[in-house]
Amino acid sequence: MTLQEFRSIFHNGLSKQNAGLVQLLGLCPLLAISTTVVNALSLGLATTLVMASASGTVSSVRHFIPHEIRIPVFVLLIASLVTVIDLLMNAFVHPLYLVLGIFIPLITTNCIVLARADAFASKNRPLHSVVDAIAMGLGLTTVLVVLGGVRELAGQGTLLSGIDLVFGEESKQFVLHVLPDYQGFLLAILPPGAFIALGLLIAAHNWRKALAERRVPAAVPMAA
Repeated sequence: MTLQEFRSIFHNGLSKQNAGLVQLLGLCPLLAISTTVVNALSLGLATTLVMASASGTVSSVRHFIPHEIRIPVFVLLIASLVTVIDLLMNAFVHPLYLVLGIFIPLITTNCIVLARADAFASKNRPLHSVVDAIAMGLGLTTVLVVLGGVRELAGQGTLLSGIDLVFGEESKQFVLHVLPDYQGFLLAILPPGAFIALGLLIAAHNWRKALAERRVPAAVPMAA
């Protein structure tokens, strides 16, 4: 893989085809679990790990899977990987596992994971497939974290609330009380708040993209 290919794949996953802002895939966990930065980051990294493992596996065995049954086989592979992640989180970060709940097993049916396995991994080499999956996963994770940060800050006035679920009670000192004595804004941590915040993020992304597209035609005559 050349450096140019690497940059192109990452730009595609992080911005051009961002799963949360452009393709609008996986909205259920995106909206439901992004109440805090910690929850959002945890689910995003778990999804990224599953995507990378699934895409690498699918790409490695793509020549041995009949085209007619590829989707059931892909789902079976993804389900197996999600089960491993689910058991590991239950064993090592049980409090966080309880908070994320059903959304860990639901990674199996996340259309982002299956879509990349079918659209990219089944047609490309393992290294390219793994890099593509990591880029798409990090793109989704970025949206989750930003959304979680906005909602947590508006809803509770804090950042990194719940970090003790991952690192233990002593890590509570790392919680940032950005707005001391803040009474909270309930709408921000409810589903309607998630829709509003995501809508604002999509609008900001589209606005930035429109500005970038306006600059390109203006630069062409100058270059000529």
